[in-house]
Amino acid sequence: MFPTILNYNGGCRVMLSQSKNACWQELVEMYTGMKRFGPPPVASTFNTLLNGMLLHGDLKHAIFIVEEMYRNHFVPSFTSLSKTLKMAVKVANLLDGLVVFELMLRYDYHPTEPTLNKFILMLCDAGMVSDACIVFSVLLRKGYVYSVYCYNPILWALCKTGRSYTALQLFYLMKKKGFVHNVCSYTALIYGFCREGMQVNVFQWLDFMQSNGCKPNVITYTIIVKFLFDNGKFEEAMDFVSKMEREGYNPDLLTYNVILRELCHRDRLDDISELIQVMDQKGLSPDSYSYAALCGGLLKIGKVGDACELLLDIFSNGTADVAVYNIYFRCLCQENKSREALSQLKRMMKVGFKPNNVSYNTILSGFCKEKNINEAVELLYHFEWDVNGPDAVAFNAILSTACRLGNSAIIQRILYHMRYEDMKLNIFSLTCLVRYFCSSGNFSECLKLVECMMYNSPTPAVVTLNMLLHNLCKNRLLGTAYRIFQNLRDTKCLSDVTSYNILIHASIREHNHLLVGQLLGEMKRQGLKPDVFTYGSLISGLCKEGKISAALQLWNQMLERGLIPSVVVFNTLLRAIFQRGKFWDILSLLKAMVVQGFQPDEVTLGILSQAVSNGSMKRFPKVAKVLDWVISNDFQKETDQKTIAG
Repeated sequence: MFPTILNYNGGCRVMLSQSKNACWQELVEMYTGMKRFGPPPVASTFNTLLNGMLLHGDLKHAIFIVEEMYRNHFVPSFTSLSKTLKMAVKVANLLDGLVVFELMLRYDYHPTEPTLNKFILMLCDAGMVSDACIVFSVLLRKGYVYSVYCYNPILWALCKTGRSYTALQLFYLMKKKGFVHNVCSYTALIYGFCREGMQVNVFQWLDFMQSNGCKPNVITYTIIVKFLFDNGKFEEAMDFVSKMEREGYNPDLLTYNVILRELCHRDRLDDISELIQVMDQKGLSPDSYSYAALCGGLLKIGKVGDACELLLDIFSNGTADVAVYNIYFRCLCQENKSREALSQLKRMMKVGFKPNNVSYNTILSGFCKEKNINEAVELLYHFEWDVNGPDAVAFNAILSTACRLGNSAIIQRILYHMRYEDMKLNIFSLTCLVRYFCSSGNFSECLKLVECMMYNSPTPAVVTLNMLLHNLCKNRLLGTAYRIFQNLRDTKCLSDVTSYNILIHASIREHNHLLVGQLLGEMKRQGLKPDVFTYGSLISGLCKEGKISAALQLWNQMLERGLIPSVVVFNTLLRAIFQRGKFWDILSLLKAMVVQGFQPDEVTLGILSQAVSNGSMKRFPKVAKVLDWVISNDFQKETDQKTIAG
């Protein structure tokens, strides 16, 4: 007598009662035998297998069974697929979750609201925003989106990645469909506008939010306060904090941490002490973010010693996390104590401290800063990095140092390792290589690299372009520099005033007046205004050709446009006037010097002293008197300063 389908189903249940690893191979053999020799699996067989896999938490094989059901024209129940998606979300296996989601769509099933909300949130948090948008848009078309909690994570993810305009479109789409936005929705857009520097939009949106009956919360206000701080509007930010309190929104610990950070950046230690007292009065104890804000702020303004003292005090209380310890490592490395930082790291790891990639990168960068590049390479291979291994920051730290030191062996080694790890060079590493090739005079390789960047990603940054132009012009390769400049204009690389200044300066040096005029015309068409360096190059060129009147016209034009010439430009013009005997022009130039608050340097005084001493000023007693006054006045200042210093 042959086994029936009931016998096989019973056998499946028995096997599933065993451990997951023990039963799966036997189940595969039984399932294969049923397909080949009969009786063929039926819906109850598949359901038994699927429920068993879900019970064992075996997501991979559960998905396999669902796909087998589909291939054999059986329909899994909504409950089974819903449980499978829930399991994928629970174990954060988002790729398998997307597979299950597609399987559900085949049967016109839709996830339950809690599972869907959590799934979209996790996709957004993992940076899979495009996938989250696809899931959302499919369900929206089918009418399966029920609340604001489903799409708020997408609004936030879009705003966090610089796509506020797309988020705004989604906002209005959902409003048109009758959804009522909450404070989280509005705050996401405010965050996006802040992140992209759109101040007008920030405050317009705040007004719009309130006019629609939605009150901002502490998070909304804190985002705006940080935005104002980051844009140098300290007083306006503090007024906004006062406005928060007047409207009944008491700043929370996050708000105070933002204020602490800014006060540290401004070196306002008395205000910091007062703020900590206010926090204490409100029952808010500083957390690791507070300490990170304080110490990071001190480090940023160069008070490394104060930061170290504060950190050691924090460590004695045992309230620090890895972020605070990383600031301590940065302090040590800032003072060229990378070996001590490494020693501290090893000692802490023995008592349970778990460093992260930032810890390793900080110490690695410290060794690079001290030019101990061989030790840095050894650390690269011996640190216990996270599962993905060293990141671009680690490789770039060593590569940039090797390029700066001209160590071709380590450059080759790092590039080989990056290729092996399938890690692409980014704009920073490529710029380092361009600098290396330029400094070693290997322009052929440099130009090959730039050409590759032009036609592939990443597009050269303006810093890369300017560095290349400078080195080419420095080596009398103006024609090549200008050709590269023209080619790069057809890419996303936007030239700036510095780019034009480099080419103008080189053109003047090579007496290429036609190109100078062409470049100035291009600048005007691009909407770029000449700066002090542009005028300085032009004035210097005119002075060398003896065209003093034209040089003085440019000087006056520069002053009229509110540009303050450097003392180098002043000295260039002054020397040319003396050499050409245009002594009456000296008076107007010295007058401008006084009005603009110029401080003559040693070169200036040397030019003036030489003019007085060679006797050429006897025919111009008024000019000579002014020169004597300038020289003696500046000499007296110098004497007073030395007296004070002594």
